Amino acid sequence: MIKQETLDFIKALSENNDRNWFAEHKPLYESAKDNVLDFIAVLIPMLSALDPAFPKDSVPKKHLMRIYRDVRFSKDKRPYKNNFGIYFSSNGKGGNEPGYYLNIAPGNCFFAGGYWMPEAADLKKIRAEIDYNPESFLEIIHNKSFAALFSLDKEESLKTAPKGYPADHPLIDILKLKSFSVSFKIKDEDMVKPDLVKKMKQAFEQVYPFILFLRAAIAT
Repeated sequence: MIKQETLDFIKALSENNDRNWFAEHKPLYESAKDNVLDFIAVLIPMLSALDPAFPKDSVPKKHLMRIYRDVRFSKDKRPYKNNFGIYFSSNGKGGNEPGYYLNIAPGNCFFAGGYWMPEAADLKKIRAEIDYNPESFLEIIHNKSFAALFSLDKEESLKTAPKGYPADHPLIDILKLKSFSVSFKIKDEDMVKPDLVKKMKQAFEQVYPFILFLRAAIAT
């Protein structure tokens, strides 16, 4: 499970986001990082048993995103991220494809699954599959167990209907989406409980049909 000390480190880093502080507290970072890597090691066999496309011999560090920010083209010059990000997909953390994501940050812990900001060609395919096979898509997102845990993320959306679809399409609000992902929040106190692993297993199981739908869509 995730330790309280790991959340405490991220909170402290968010309040002291500079290189001098980080250097002085590097042992705390290494300890928090090791905790997250240990947690990833527990999740890998669980996910690979459910999702055959996910390699069971995957290395934990392959799925942990860097704590260092790329500030070259950003006005925000803070050198470090204020979270630990874990991404699982068949291609690892760099794969541009449907996958699973866990965000670890005090006050903003959440789990997500799907395809965030797909490339234009894949986005077109996903929309086409939803238009062609709406029953299957709606059956997934309206499943009681799924809907009790996840909600469709709608932050990034077109203002008008995408090209080729009428404005009065029955699923136009979904077709306007720029990302096809679902998520749910996790309370900080729940992140540090022993049953977090059990909850993650449930989350993987519930989101898997959604992942499969997206994979099938972009494979056409």
